Amino acid sequence: MGSLKLENVKKSFGQVDVLKGIDLDVADGEFVVFVGPSGCGKSTLLRIVAGLEDATSGHVRIDGQAVNATPPAKRGIAMVFQTYALYPHLTVRNNMGLGLKQAGAPAAEIDTRIKAASAMLSLEPYLERRPAELSGGQRQRVAIGRAVVREPKLFLFDEPLSNLDAALRVNTRLEIAQLHRRLSATMIYVTHDQVEAMTLADKIVVLNAGRIEQVGAPMELYNSPANDFVAGFIGSPKMNFIDGARLGETARTIGVRPEHLTVDTASGAWKGTVIHAEHLGADTNLYLDCEKAGLLTVRIFGVYDAEPGATLFVTPDPARTYRFDADGRTMK
Repeated sequence: MGSLKLENVKKSFGQVDVLKGIDLDVADGEFVVFVGPSGCGKSTLLRIVAGLEDATSGHVRIDGQAVNATPPAKRGIAMVFQTYALYPHLTVRNNMGLGLKQAGAPAAEIDTRIKAASAMLSLEPYLERRPAELSGGQRQRVAIGRAVVREPKLFLFDEPLSNLDAALRVNTRLEIAQLHRRLSATMIYVTHDQVEAMTLADKIVVLNAGRIEQVGAPMELYNSPANDFVAGFIGSPKMNFIDGARLGETARTIGVRPEHLTVDTASGAWKGTVIHAEHLGADTNLYLDCEKAGLLTVRIFGVYDAEPGATLFVTPDPARTYRFDADGRTMK
């Protein structure tokens, strides 16, 4: 297996500080997701772990050994990219085994590993095909299989589902989760999609502007966000934020998730007008312009008929309402 330890890792491009001191421990067998908005530094951090970028300062340790000066091929890692990066003239079998062949592994061992990985990823019928004969999801499975056959200490995934359509993203996400359970492998996964983070991770690392905002299990971040950034990033639809002064509160900002608001046609804490309704089948998202609270999103489970212009009253769950101070930190 492979553990990972990052010690005050910093990265600058000229005068621009991209990573501003990252400290992180990843245990053997953990599935850790780096998540954050575009430009937060998550892909740069992954590339530093892989050895594709050099840290400006700080240390990267894999299984306790400093690897800052170790080339990528010697770090015991395998990386799956957003683009499949397959050789178009090679078959699936040869794409999966190329790295082992270049490393001088015996042919019998290469064949054994390819058979095991292709069975795990349901790729046996496609081993003699070339990438042009495969769907996008199948190509990404080949890229994952190429990583699996190397039996690395760390699996690194850089937004591997971004080029897939919605249905394939769900299917491939499930396959990656099952792969993690089968291999009990250490996986580091980068995404900007908080749904991927919530559904895959043992531990989520929320990054913002080159810093770690919070590290924790998915539901820990959902239920106990450290600050307003994490609260707004984790959860879909995103949390509603209300100026505390509008409600006579001492807190700078009030936060309430759309699913923690109830609606009523007769009475409630805040009176509002429906400006739009999204009917999704399993649930309904209402957008209300409220006299006191401003624009709010309300998530209602199931079908709820509400026409634009209708008057509704909304009430927040007091036990699940968050308060943030002037620095954005969650108030206890």
